[in-house]
Parts: sequence; C-alpha cells; structure tokens
Amino acid sequence: MSDIDYRLIVDPDELPALAGELRAEPVIAIDTETTGLDPYRSRLRLLQLATPGKIRIIDCFRVGREHFEPLRAVLSSPKPVKIAHNARFDGRFLCCHLGIRLDGIFDTYLASLLLSAGSEVDRHGLEPVVQRYLGRPLSKEAQLSDWSGELSRAQLDYAARDAAILLPLYEVLRDRLDEMDLLVAADLEFDCIMPVASIELAGVHLDIARWREQIARNREAHERVERELHQDLSAGASQMSLFGAPEPINLDSPAQVREALTRLGIELDDTREGRLHSLAGQYPVIARLLEHRHLAKCLSSFGENILEFINPVTGRIHPDYRQIGSPTGRLTSSSPSLQQIPHTPEYRSCFSAPAGRKLIIADYSQIEMRILAEFSRDEALLTALDGGADLHRQTAARMFGLQVNQITDRQRESAKGLNYGLIYGMGAEGLAARLDVSVVEARGLIERYFEAYPRVARWLEDAGEEAVQVGRARTASGRLWIFRLDPTDPAQQATLRRLGRNAPIQGTSSDLFKRAITLLDEALGGRDAFIVNSIHDELVVEAAEAVAGDIAPIVSRTMISAAREFLPCVPVEVDLIVADHW
Repeated sequence: MSDIDYRLIVDPDELPALAGELRAEPVIAIDTETTGLDPYRSRLRLLQLATPGKIRIIDCFRVGREHFEPLRAVLSSPKPVKIAHNARFDGRFLCCHLGIRLDGIFDTYLASLLLSAGSEVDRHGLEPVVQRYLGRPLSKEAQLSDWSGELSRAQLDYAARDAAILLPLYEVLRDRLDEMDLLVAADLEFDCIMPVASIELAGVHLDIARWREQIARNREAHERVERELHQDLSAGASQMSLFGAPEPINLDSPAQVREALTRLGIELDDTREGRLHSLAGQYPVIARLLEHRHLAKCLSSFGENILEFINPVTGRIHPDYRQIGSPTGRLTSSSPSLQQIPHTPEYRSCFSAPAGRKLIIADYSQIEMRILAEFSRDEALLTALDGGADLHRQTAARMFGLQVNQITDRQRESAKGLNYGLIYGMGAEGLAARLDVSVVEARGLIERYFEAYPRVARWLEDAGEEAVQVGRARTASGRLWIFRLDPTDPAQQATLRRLGRNAPIQGTSSDLFKRAITLLDEALGGRDAFIVNSIHDELVVEAAEAVAGDIAPIVSRTMISAAREFLPCVPVEVDLIVADHW
C-alpha cells in the first residue's frame, strides 16, 4: 500500500467543500497524529478522514482552529458514523485543540475488546486487530516518529493507511458484533466514549499542602511502628551486638520475620497478608506488622509520586481511564489509579474543589444487591429493598425470625457478610473467616439466608450451573464473558460457578453505571458543572458553588433514570452529598 492515494490539505479554504462531501457519506474513518500523548502539552498535527472513495489528510499546523467550523458541525453530529480505533484518544485531542466533540462513534478498539469476551490472550492495538479480523499485516513503525517537523512521504503514507484500514475493519467487526448479540453492549460503550474523554480532560484538583501533611503523618507513624516492631521482634534473639542489644530485624525479609515470630512462640508457614490477618486479633505484634506494611504501601503508592501526576498546564491530575478495564466492563484508571486511593477521610479529603466550587459526590446505594433482586425476582428481597430501611438488619430479621429492632450488631454483620459475600461466590469457609465463626456455624447461616431468600438461592444455583454447562455469562446489556476454564476439573468448576454468579451482577452494574455517565454528561451540557471522577458505582461532579444546589438533584435524578433502564422492577437509591472535599 505504499502507493496509497490521498490528498494533503494545507489550505483552509478547502474545508467547507470537504465538509459538504463528508456530510453525504454513510461512514467516515477518523484518525489523528500528534506530537505526544498529553493533549495539554502536545500538539495535534494531522487529522485523517477516509471515506469509501477518498482519503484526506489535514495538516493542523497549517490549518488553524478557527477554520474548522464546517468540519466541526459534521463530526459532532450523530451521522455519518465516525469510525476510529481507540476513539477516546483522538476525541481528547480533537476536543482540546479544535473544539470538536465527536458523536456517532464506532470504536474498533472497544469492538475488539467486546468480541474477545474476556480473553487474556488477544491484543487490541490496531495492528493485531487488523491481522486478526482482516488477515492483513499493518506496519506501525512510523507511529513513534517525530510528527512536529517537516513530514516525510512515509509518514503521510502511514497516516493515510491507518485511516483507510478502518473502513473494511468496521464492516467485519459490525457483523461480528451482530452475530454475537453484542450490538447493544457496543452502543452502550460507544456512547460513553466522549463522556469518559471529558472526565479525563477535566481532571481532579488535589490539595498539595494537605497531601504532603498526610505523607508526613504516615512517615512519622511508619517510623514509630518500625521502632516498636524492632523491639518486639528482637526479643529473645540469640545474637547480641557489642553493646548488648539484639541485632535489628530486616522487616522486608519474610524469612527473618518468620524466624523472629517463631522465637516469640508464633509458628507460621508464611507471612502473607491473609495468614497474618487471621492472627492479628490474637497477637498484637502481628497487628503491628500489618500496620507497618500498610504504612509502607501508603508511602510508596500514595506519597510524593502522586504529585508527579499533576499536569503543569492545568494544575490538575488527569488519570487515564480504561473504558473496559475488566471482562465485566468495569471502568479502571491509571496514572494514577484513583480506584486504589485509600477509602479514608485522610486521603480523600485531599481531593478538593478549587475556590468558588463544590464537589457533588453521588453513589448508588447497594446497587449489586438491587441487581440480584432484579435477576432473581425474590419477593422478600424486593420488599426489603423497597422499604428504604437498613437492608442488612432486615435480612438478619428474616434469617433469625426476629423483629428488626431485636437484631444485634453481630447478627447484622452476619447478614451483611452474606448479602455481599454470596454475590462474589463466598462459601462457608470464607464466611467463617470473615465473621470469625466455625465453618459449621457459617453453613448454618448460609442455610438460613437461603431460607429467607429462596429465589435468590435458586438464581445463584442456576447461574453457577449455567456457567459450568455453557462456559459463559451475559449482563443485562448482553455483554459477554466466555470462561476459558475446564468444567471437568473440580477446582476450575468451582471457579466457573463463582464467576457465573458474579459476572452478570458486576457486569450489569458496569452497564448501568456507564449509562449514567453518558446521561449525566449530556444533562450537564451547557452548565458550569462536569464529571471529574468515577469510582465503580460512584460519580464525582465539580460545579460552581452558586449552582451546586441546583446541580445535585440533576445528578441524582439522572443516575436513577439510567439504572431504571436496566432495573425496572427494583427501587434505586442514590446517596449524595455536596462538599468541599471528596
């Protein structure tokens, strides 16, 4: 394809006629070339537009933003269909540099992810996707070349080829999505592309002074706990220094820690987290060792390194979101991962609203339990959710045959462990460890739970059995996860049952959450408010202080409306606060 035919546009006067031609096309393939990955610190160099008949490449260094109004109207309309590979990247640059917000997107990257249905083997860059679905090689050698200077013929050929290949790829992927009943899930993902891009562009504000204060507190606590641990673990050491003090223990050495614990009469096969947690209540030194590890992780993962992600242009942190971050469709983030920020006031309060603005924090209340109620249609669970009272206390009342006001905190904790644990495939052993009871007692609690919610028991059993028999599960949108496990292997069969129960629930939670992002982004259009953060079932909106009170009910109503599209029989609640900090 070295002789690929395209036209390079450097004259802005050509754009009105080009816009007219594009408007008449059914599909437009779109690609961009940029000088870097950050839209705030890099420049948009080329915009490639391919249709079944022609390829045009616009040099954005020579055609200024002010000349793009004709194209802006076309690319921001639902029709024609815009085909792109990883459209979120292109969408960020087009929005930031040209004021173009793409609409009517078909993303071949997301389509490939959906079709792979959870495969950990498939890769989804343009080159492997083209090879897998079209059987053609596609060179990406020019991708990392210098796009800021005089462009070579090889670079222009590369740019044209990347756009042109999207047209036949679209035809194949669209048909495959249809064959696998994934068109609804695909539309859900495609509609969410620009809202997620907008979250990335908005970024979050971090109170640097407060963050550094937290780091200092952690460092001080870490040093204190380290001193105490050295004293505890050095007790009884056989070797002494010249000054009569025990030799220090290397707290990062599992072997040395295990040996020191043995001298204290605590025999351990290993010092992994799970084993230590089971003994922390019995031995204060174990609890202190866990605290030391937690503080060390906080200092390494949530320390000065987080400040390096603050963009010097905007003064905000702009995480990179992965729209399909797991086989269940969960949204994940990196650079940094906001999902992993500790869920404590000390850390979350560092993420704040700038002066004159507020944060609206809204999250779905017990959304996975509501999805389970929708799927199982268990009348008792539906009734418990409909009342708006404490679900776990109501569950305990049904389990133990008592009035709600007679339930003890321990009974409530048992019910809570079952409400959430059974969704994730927790068995009697896991429940026993969580509640610190015997396995026999845990089995009894599970039996009581299923007696209280019999149709939940039936749905969980059927979902697990279906996963073993057919090796796959779907969400409410039709999102597919194919389980590549051996159903004849007892251990893998147990995993299949667990995945079969959890995947439809967690995946449907992802479905409705993405719908909420899409609808809320649309509802906030034209207002001084925008989504700045997304954590599983929680959204954070930043708004001008003067309008925050008006925006809050819009957020709540929109999230509930999105959920009702998937949960027509179950009441949905959103917990919401307006605050200065996350």
